[in-house]
Amino acid sequence: MQPTQSTTATASELAKKYREVRACTERLCDPLETEDYVPQPVEDVSPVRWNIAHTTWFFEEMVLSNFLEGYKVFDPAYRFLFNSYYNSIGERTVRNKRGDLSRPTVGEIFEYRAHVDSAMNEVFGRGLTRDAEYLVELGINHEQQHQELLLTDLKYTFSMNPLAPVYKNDVILVEEEAPQERGFAEIEGGIREIGYEGDGFCFDNELTRHKVFLGDFSIARGLVTNADFIEFIEDGGYGDFRLWHSEGWDWVRGNDVTAPLYWNNRSGEWNQFTLGGIRAVRPKDPVCHISFYEASAFAVWKAKRLPTEFEWEAACEDFGWGRRWEWTNSAYLPYPGFKVADGAVGEYNGKFMVNQIVLRGASAATSKGHSRTSYRNFFHPHLRWQFTGIRLAD
Repeated sequence: MQPTQSTTATASELAKKYREVRACTERLCDPLETEDYVPQPVEDVSPVRWNIAHTTWFFEEMVLSNFLEGYKVFDPAYRFLFNSYYNSIGERTVRNKRGDLSRPTVGEIFEYRAHVDSAMNEVFGRGLTRDAEYLVELGINHEQQHQELLLTDLKYTFSMNPLAPVYKNDVILVEEEAPQERGFAEIEGGIREIGYEGDGFCFDNELTRHKVFLGDFSIARGLVTNADFIEFIEDGGYGDFRLWHSEGWDWVRGNDVTAPLYWNNRSGEWNQFTLGGIRAVRPKDPVCHISFYEASAFAVWKAKRLPTEFEWEAACEDFGWGRRWEWTNSAYLPYPGFKVADGAVGEYNGKFMVNQIVLRGASAATSKGHSRTSYRNFFHPHLRWQFTGIRLAD
């Protein structure tokens, strides 16, 4: 996710933003007990401990080891333990084994964070080269991504516990207080420019800005609600193969999927697991934790479709967004002119541009200041532990 243009942030602004983002991660950990940092129930979900160590590893590996003369790594073993998927850096812990390790301890990982933060303060004090600025900005945005992952991963882990642990009573993230807009916005077709425009930070998958041709289309001003999705369930949507992609139908049957993730029906009432505990499903809230397969099947059931990512970007000023990551009907592919960066940062995006679907917008769990209209999130179509929802198009 390396930007290809320079950022406009000064060294002092970057230093301030770095400290704010690092402090935010640690505040997210405040409600946790030591035992909460360790579990990993499935491969897609990383332990809290690993998330906060990996984001620290990024600054040590990408910035300090390259730009701070005489820097001494905290522990040479961490280069292996907390590497995620960077083959150019070397071997790493197998992803589904991240929760198997009892050491290093949570306390040692916080010592690691403090060690790296101290060294980063020294880097800021000495001044940043242009290359270092790129990597610091990238690391800051990388940590913001992992702040959201920390919450989504923790939610899944807690949901596996029969005690239904509460992360924090006032952190629900699936309830929407503001009323949603109604109806569809009519969008005139034509040639539109897509992709990041500006001189600030963006990820490389948002580049290069290019022209696309769109036909006339309409797009919902509001997201699909829980009430809408309950109608789909009650109409037999999960049992009608005609609504589903072939792979989606196999997924539904193979995993006995009958409702959104975290939902259950008790005595005729729908409830859901949240970071604030078990709560009733509120009909007017946007539906959440939906796979692409479910989003697409629902759209077929409504005789509508999902928007392409280009339609979404062209129309996003006509509706409110930011409460759910919104599935599009676009495969995650490179834009014209996309180039893989040299070195480890070149592994951030390009090698994942296959068999994944683009999501647009942001979610209630997305860190403040980490969203923009050109942002391209992406996941495999069966995944739904992120705060994902549905917007229809026609």
